[in-house]
Amino acid sequence: MNKQQKKNQRIILIIFGMSVIPFLFAWYLKENPHLLAARTNNGDLILPPMVTERSDLTGFDDFSKQNLKELEGHWVLVNVVSKDDCNADCRQAVFKTRQLLLMMGKDLMRIRRVVLLFKAIPEDKTKAWWQDDTRLLRARPTKAFQDKLNDLKAAPIDDGMLLLMDPFGNIMMYYKPGFDPYDVKSDLKKLLNISQIG
Repeated sequence: MNKQQKKNQRIILIIFGMSVIPFLFAWYLKENPHLLAARTNNGDLILPPMVTERSDLTGFDDFSKQNLKELEGHWVLVNVVSKDDCNADCRQAVFKTRQLLLMMGKDLMRIRRVVLLFKAIPEDKTKAWWQDDTRLLRARPTKAFQDKLNDLKAAPIDDGMLLLMDPFGNIMMYYKPGFDPYDVKSDLKKLLNISQIG
């Protein structure tokens, strides 16, 4: 066999390998999907998103009653106080969302924050929970809305959990207690970059 024939055989083998190897690789990944890191978000997606109405929330105090309309058309970070007390995890989550808002830079005006209080708690008791957080909105959800929230995970809402609401009022992602604000920031940046609303 001369040099030209050997060269031709090598070329044929290379072409064959170039056409077969990608199919074998794709088949291998299909059989082992755990090897693919398909998810790019840090929070847990809620599928389908939980639709809310403006009437699902009422202002908890005078400031919130006057400014609750600010939530419309904005991305909203939602902290939930499901018990009679905002414990350490709950307070830490509220503090993290405040810091997160400051980290958002030019996108700051596209985001709002709200705390949902499930129980009828005296307003003077709650003041210690937010301290000097004067821009934080506080709201009471309807019973139907509370039930929908509790059904998200088939378990009661955990203290310190964070929900993310889109500008249409859909709750579409949640973060477990002890969430990292940088993870939320990363998700929010992606959403704000692709979103033409809010």
